[in-house]
Amino acid sequence: MGDSGYQVTKYIYATPDVNIPIQNGSACGRWIGYVAVSSDDAVKRLGRRDIVITFAEQCEGRIWFLSLYTSDESDNKFGLESCREQLLSEVSRLLNKYKGEEISISLAGHSMGSSLALLLAYDISELGLNKLNNPSTNIPVTVFSFGGPRVGNAGFKERCEELGVKVLRIVNVNDPITKLPGIFLNENFRVLGGRYQFPWSCSCYAHVGVELVLDFFNMQNPSCVHDLEAYISSLLSKCPKRSSSEEEHHHDHVRFSEQSERVAIEWTKF
Repeated sequence: MGDSGYQVTKYIYATPDVNIPIQNGSACGRWIGYVAVSSDDAVKRLGRRDIVITFAEQCEGRIWFLSLYTSDESDNKFGLESCREQLLSEVSRLLNKYKGEEISISLAGHSMGSSLALLLAYDISELGLNKLNNPSTNIPVTVFSFGGPRVGNAGFKERCEELGVKVLRIVNVNDPITKLPGIFLNENFRVLGGRYQFPWSCSCYAHVGVELVLDFFNMQNPSCVHDLEAYISSLLSKCPKRSSSEEEHHHDHVRFSEQSERVAIEWTKF
């Protein structure tokens, strides 16, 4: 990962459920993301060892993210483990390797990739993997979601909050993907008059976390409303400008941010 301060430890592959038809007619494993860990130099800057899991956008809409997360090639002697098994195994390995250090777990994804990030964050916390080093202290688990859809119902949202999973949802108000699923049955239509719950309330989809709202649209390129590069550009445009002295003082941090942007933009190529 160049001079980003992170080193990739494992590339993650996933196999869609063979019972779900996909565009190219093949259910073979494909790359969907990677696990990385901060270097010793980055640890000095961050003050902790950061484990990062990133997911690329999964653009084949007919492959639902739960299938992508849990399906494997168990019928094949040399087949892939599920995406879930690969990830939990690698995260556990890294947590054991750096046991005794201060650790954080950061997850990021775009579109359906953000759904996978949230599922994994929930899994890590529900299984107690973020308590391996100290049962009385939780390793912070944070999700950065770019243009992600809803993942579960209100019960899932509440459980994530109970487990301490932190989610920052970066959304474009013009992006239709962020309004799915549950265009009508969602967290905004569960209660009548702020007091009475509808019978279907428990089935309503609900977003998890804190929302950071962007507003961008290009009449000549309407599809940009869901484009990751457009998300990153719009987000950076809202960052406060630094003075020349601050730029020099924070040179390493800025260089790291620029590298992170390049890594994020690379997702759009897959």
